Order: sequence, then C-alpha cells, then structure tokens
Amino acid sequence: MTERAVLAGGCFWGMQDLIRKLPGVVATRVGYTGGDVPNATYKDHGTHAEGIEITFDPAKTSYRKLLEFFFQIHDPTTVNRQGNDIGMSYRSAIYYADEAQKQTALDTIADVEASGLWPGKVVTEVEPVGDFWEAEDYHQDYLEKHPNGYTCHFPRPDWVLPKRG
Repeated sequence: MTERAVLAGGCFWGMQDLIRKLPGVVATRVGYTGGDVPNATYKDHGTHAEGIEITFDPAKTSYRKLLEFFFQIHDPTTVNRQGNDIGMSYRSAIYYADEAQKQTALDTIADVEASGLWPGKVVTEVEPVGDFWEAEDYHQDYLEKHPNGYTCHFPRPDWVLPKRG
C-alpha cells in the first residue's frame, strides 16, 4: 500500500530530481497546486505553487523522513522565493492529506525552528491538499531529460535535524 505527499518548495524540477531518488519513493510528478485556477497550466496557473506529488511506500520511508529531506533541499525561510525564482509560484508549502500528515508537518516545522540550524524563521504554509494539476510533459522528469538544466535545489549538509531518541 502506498501513501501520497504533496509539497511545494520552489521550481518543481529540482525537487523532483532529488526526491525521486529517495528510498521508498515509488513515483513523482510535478504540477500546480494550492491555488485558484482550474485546469492550471504553466502559462496560466494563477495563485498555484509549483508542486510535486510523491507516491511513497510507508514501509520503506516515512512522511516525516520526506519532510526532513524537503527542508534540507529548499530554503523554507524565504517568502515566495527559492534562489533566483521569485513569486507565489515558488512558495514553500506542505499540503496535507489527513490530520496525521498535518500534525507531522507542524511537528517537523517546530523541530526545524527549535534546531537553530536554518537561517531564519520557517515560512512554510501548511494547508489541506486540494486539486493537483499535472504539469505539461516537458516539465516532467526535466532534469533527467536536461542533466545540466537549471535548479536551485541541493542537499544542504548543515540543514539536517538531529536524530530523535
């Protein structure tokens, strides 16, 4: 049995390229979520964020582990921005599927804040999951198709939460 996670943390290409390689991740697709435009597209996605939908096997990885990695590969302290990408499309957000995911998101954010390892206050939105509009084919698996393509996502070795007892 698999579970679903929907996250937004800047340009979806870089997030997909890193998250797809995690143990327990079964599938990923990029798209538009958290906004106001039905049938969103790259040219018309209104207030949607560029997001990633992750299908994962909870027997091999936990939602918490996905969130910890998410906080390591993007800067959750910048409002509507990742690197050179600026605007609502590039906000940091967690879209939870149920109360357990919501609580895990809030607990993880609290732990990130308490750690003092990140450069500022976490501004990640925590909202219920809504429609996810799959992005155009040329956006799917973009960095596999274009290995030297643009990305502002990378694992930051200093942004790793201490192991919990």
